[in-house]
Amino acid sequence: MRKTLIATLLLVAGTAMPAFAQSDALPRRVDKLEREMRAVQRKVFPGGSGQTVEPDIVVPQAPPPEIGSPATAPLADLTARVDALESQLASLTGQAEQNANEIRLLQEAFAKAQADFDARIKALEPTAPPVAPTLDGDAGAMPDPAVDGAPAAGDTAVSIARPDTGDAGEDAYLYGYRLWEAKRFDEAQAQLKAAAAKYPSHKRISFTRNLLGRAYLDGGKPELAVSAFLQNYQQNPRGERAPDSLYYLGQSFIQLKQPAKACQVYDEFNEVYGGTATAALKAQVARGRTTAKCRAA
Repeated sequence: MRKTLIATLLLVAGTAMPAFAQSDALPRRVDKLEREMRAVQRKVFPGGSGQTVEPDIVVPQAPPPEIGSPATAPLADLTARVDALESQLASLTGQAEQNANEIRLLQEAFAKAQADFDARIKALEPTAPPVAPTLDGDAGAMPDPAVDGAPAAGDTAVSIARPDTGDAGEDAYLYGYRLWEAKRFDEAQAQLKAAAAKYPSHKRISFTRNLLGRAYLDGGKPELAVSAFLQNYQQNPRGERAPDSLYYLGQSFIQLKQPAKACQVYDEFNEVYGGTATAALKAQVARGRTTAKCRAA
């Protein structure tokens, strides 16, 4: 009788040991999977912000087993948790790979657009030889030969009042404008060039650079005008005077006897500002296209 009882107890103990061993291994698997899923979530949602992906399968909370009850219910609960975690981990990994692929495609598209823009801008650069600088290094100090139709220089004996608005950048632009309006183009060029260099972030920078190009163009220096207008358009295409600079860039190429480049500029104008430019400016561009004998757009 005692031998039979001992054998029975040994048989029961041997049967229960694998279940308890499996019960001890599952929590470790669950903890490992949870750590891996949190790592993937940090990759999918960089920077935190509290965003997480919850499992699609939610295992109901089971009441704690009574002491002495079999271990099958906890094992089933842990197995369900492991299955849910593995499913979510696979889903998050796939989402991370998809996001990385989309970012790569966006970067390639941006690089292509930037290369196209640079090529178009390079095609607009002048081919005329640069103006030889004077001894003091100021290329704008020595006037070029006058171009037919260029306005004559104003009387330098008349004093031009300097504005005093309390805004140094505004005053620098306005003084240059008054010099240009008085047809004192050399002085206006020097003033506006200095203003653009000293106040590159001022609200009037688009006006200043555009007027600098006008001062060069009206003063018979279309080569320098091309550089000024192109810089204003290229560096700030959304500036208030960027459309005007593009129009006058075409006019500068016409004065340089380069009508093909003028037509390229006018095509660029219609593409970029055709829907936003004023009617008066679009009419000027149309007349410029006629002068340059551009093909119909």
